[in-house]
Amino acid sequence: MFQKKIVLLHPLMKQSARYNYILLAYLTGIVFFTLFRLACTLVWCISQPLWPDFNGMYGKALFMGWRFDTAVSCYLLALPALMMIVGELARIRAKAYYLTAHHLLVIGYIVSFFACTADIPFFSYFFTRLNATAVNEVDSLGIILHMIVTEPMYLAGIGAFIIVATGYWFLMRYIFRRTIVNGQDRFQPYAWCIPLALLLIFATFVGMRGRLSKKSPLRVGTAYFCSDPFLNQIGINPVFTFIKSAAELSKQANKPLNLVDESVAQDVLEAQRNIPADPQLMPTGLDLPLPKGTNVVLIIMESMTIEKTALATTGTPSLTPCLDSIMNQSLTFTNTYASGIHTYNGVYATLYSRPCIPSRHTMKQAIIPSVPGMPQALQKAGYHTAYFMTHDEDFDNMRGFLYGNGFDSVIGQHSYLPSQVIGTWGVPDHVMFDYAIEHCNHAATQGPFFTAIMTCSDHAPYSIPKNIQFQPHSQDINEQIVEYADWSIGRFMRMARQQPWFANTLFVFVADHGAVWGTNRYDMPLSYHRIPMIFYHPKSIQPNRDNRLAMQIDLGPTLIAMLPIQWENPTFGLNLLTQQRPYAYFCNDDKIGIIDNKYFYIYRTAEGIESLHLNTDSLATDILSASTRPKADLMKKYGLGLIQAADKQ
Repeated sequence: MFQKKIVLLHPLMKQSARYNYILLAYLTGIVFFTLFRLACTLVWCISQPLWPDFNGMYGKALFMGWRFDTAVSCYLLALPALMMIVGELARIRAKAYYLTAHHLLVIGYIVSFFACTADIPFFSYFFTRLNATAVNEVDSLGIILHMIVTEPMYLAGIGAFIIVATGYWFLMRYIFRRTIVNGQDRFQPYAWCIPLALLLIFATFVGMRGRLSKKSPLRVGTAYFCSDPFLNQIGINPVFTFIKSAAELSKQANKPLNLVDESVAQDVLEAQRNIPADPQLMPTGLDLPLPKGTNVVLIIMESMTIEKTALATTGTPSLTPCLDSIMNQSLTFTNTYASGIHTYNGVYATLYSRPCIPSRHTMKQAIIPSVPGMPQALQKAGYHTAYFMTHDEDFDNMRGFLYGNGFDSVIGQHSYLPSQVIGTWGVPDHVMFDYAIEHCNHAATQGPFFTAIMTCSDHAPYSIPKNIQFQPHSQDINEQIVEYADWSIGRFMRMARQQPWFANTLFVFVADHGAVWGTNRYDMPLSYHRIPMIFYHPKSIQPNRDNRLAMQIDLGPTLIAMLPIQWENPTFGLNLLTQQRPYAYFCNDDKIGIIDNKYFYIYRTAEGIESLHLNTDSLATDILSASTRPKADLMKKYGLGLIQAADKQ
């Protein structure tokens, strides 16, 4: 249909070089946007274990892509088109006037192509189109630049962008010369140019709006046409999602969340804080409380989705034999969900037992807030508290936030030897663990200690250290780095067992978040949220697998409940030893998921689009209907209510 319209319009547009220029600029932009969409599709398909079968629906996704590309193009063309209309009607002959319009158009498209280039690795990593949360890393420019110059994928992307931008620049210069320069002194009668001007204005307005419906303009939800989360997202233009999310962020920056009625949020929070303790929930094999002065070592594992471990792998060897061995000797909560998809989400949720807020960086604020949680509780009980990371201490505002919220020491890249730094993310995991062992040896002579250790090697760009005893089994770098991260944990635990403080130490393992791993049925990948949570203390904790619903934010209250510490829980987490939650809830930037053992509810915050799915449905069919509406409303009230309540505190 679109091609037929162009065939009809083209003879009319040829009556004016200026209007013909705008039409050709639009068509050129659509072609380039489509090429980026195809490139994103290719990169995604190559990364999958099996080449996806789109069941003949990819053409519909491309059609959706044309609609979103048209909307973005019409915004980019609006001012140049207006200048061309004025030039035609006012009989302007000056080349500089049209050259200005031309450069505005070309620069706008090239900036958009840069967003499309950045979207390809962003989508591959997060399985969501480029959004404004990407700018959270802008203040860490050194790390970003190091990633670009050391990671072949990013260098290839920059190279491809330069080639595409250069090619587009010369192609548009050719079009400008063939249309405007050759026809700048020719003007058509007003009987022709005025109707064409009105038609162009109308087409641009409709294109910007994306649809003729009176109810609403084009929205992200318009692209969702099937149950395949990839096809639903690939049609969206990343410039569209970036601008929409930036606008949403600017709104949120000036006002609190408004997901549900405030009274509803407070009711849900009050109900959770009044959940009674049920001794029958206590897992078996626990000798509690642990002895007074028990040390705590918390290892937050980068990107350790449960899908990488033996808890999920079937028929193939696990990538994490060391972690699997620890789980076999521990109390392991196998049905645990991470709060968000970024490291700062995981650190914030794990240490301070507060949920992720959609599209917010809760640790990066001009005035560092006081957030009560596990570090302060242990610090008050006489523990020396330390936090280890492999990279720059100021990345994600970690140093300032942690020092302001219960940590005595924050150890990062500047504490290691410069020769030990091998990649973007500082030192390898095993080097950091060596320093952590030395720190614990010293801290143990002063009293009980709480040491939190955040690994980072399993974060792209990957750098596997050389000349060490580690030998990977896989040929895939994405699996090799998981094997290395696991090897580092095993090596650390072997070293810890040789220390005098080991027998009196509770080791806790959790992930900051998961990763896009395996097959994803939803536009909110569950593999990014399903994580292990492990409590290891051989003398007092017998091996046990607990399959109850749990959240990352429950780690702190559960851990403190194991110790002889008096603590009034001020957080959003529960003590899993005696309490149970009906649902787990989590965020993926602009989406909120609420889940139980049967249903998965997704709420897309930007536009209020919701869906409900059965966990056992491999097709991820949306079953939201009048009959399932009550269940969806219960889940929505619970998850959105607690997230909104957390935003208020």
